[in-house]
Amino acid sequence: MSPHRSEHPHRTGPGIGRRSFVGSLGAGVLGAAALGGASAARALPAPAAGGRPAQSRYAFLGTYGSGIITCAYDTATGALTRKSAFTAVTDPSFLALAPSGRVLYALDSAGREGAVRAFAIGAGGRLRALGRAQSTGGAGVTHLAVHPNGRYLLSANYGAGSVAVHTLSGDGSVGARTSLVQHVGSGPDPERQEGPHAHQILTDPKGAHVFAVDLGTDKVYTYQLQPNGTLRPVSEAKSVPGAGPRHMVFHPTAPYAYVANELNSTITVCSYDPTTGVLTNGDSQPTLPDGTDPGTRNYPSEVTISADGRFVYLSNRGHESIARFAVTGGGAGLRLLDTVPCGGSWPRHISLSPAGNLLFSGNQYGKTIGTFTVDKETGALTRSGPPFATVSLGCVLPT
Repeated sequence: MSPHRSEHPHRTGPGIGRRSFVGSLGAGVLGAAALGGASAARALPAPAAGGRPAQSRYAFLGTYGSGIITCAYDTATGALTRKSAFTAVTDPSFLALAPSGRVLYALDSAGREGAVRAFAIGAGGRLRALGRAQSTGGAGVTHLAVHPNGRYLLSANYGAGSVAVHTLSGDGSVGARTSLVQHVGSGPDPERQEGPHAHQILTDPKGAHVFAVDLGTDKVYTYQLQPNGTLRPVSEAKSVPGAGPRHMVFHPTAPYAYVANELNSTITVCSYDPTTGVLTNGDSQPTLPDGTDPGTRNYPSEVTISADGRFVYLSNRGHESIARFAVTGGGAGLRLLDTVPCGGSWPRHISLSPAGNLLFSGNQYGKTIGTFTVDKETGALTRSGPPFATVSLGCVLPT
């Protein structure tokens, strides 16, 4: 299958096939770690007697064609066990968690326009639909994030090249759409950049500004979320033509962000002004080691960062690896340390557990999840057992 249409393995036709995660801070980590890990724990098993933490927590898998799968994972090894599935949702390839930890948000591609949905998390991680699906106003919805204030849900429409905002009700259900902003423009790649393709939407760590990463226009857009739920344009950061920015992640404390560029296999360090929201592009470097076969076709996808801001991780589709970067200069630089095999094929998404001691790689084509332990001092990844066999994945959201 062509990597250019990999985002919709069950669909054909150019342009509308792109789905994403996080992640900025990992698939829905914007809704988990960055939005308050302590409160998120309310949806999880209670601590064991004596104050020791529970030995298993839940991970939600966003899939293509198989609904949302709930797994338990061992907090020491990352070993996964399937628990249940909610199948009455179409291609929920990206997920995010509410600040309370009690509500899960998902994409739904059942209609011509994308939609977002909410689910209450019950005992054993079972899901119950909250309210109805709400249209995102554009085709090919690919990413969503919960605003840190817990009152708005943000989404990105890859196919349409637009971004949307919805209100969130007191029970967590998705309410009315309050904003829809259409991007305009194109890039030099005639197949991938014939028009705008918003691939990710996220906020900075404090929620002061909203950012949309657009692969089609080679730009990262900054917005301010107004009190009435509308997005006000602030600035645009232009990438190298043809870079194809896909996902970005913010440093947790320093004024920098890191952008994964899908089309030229680079990662860019951006400085960030927290007051104005303006991003400024800095140096870029390859996501593959020196000496890599020049014939390797590679498409970076997800990027995430350790909670202490010392290490950045990026997934390489094609090279089938996870790259580890050291953060240097107080956040102003990156140095590639190594790459490790992802434990499957086409690592669409990677995510760190809230404790930061585990990393999961959701391998879309291989239908596996690679599990790794993380050395907190060096950031090194060590495979923890065999890959977990599952279905075609869009993201893995550990809680």
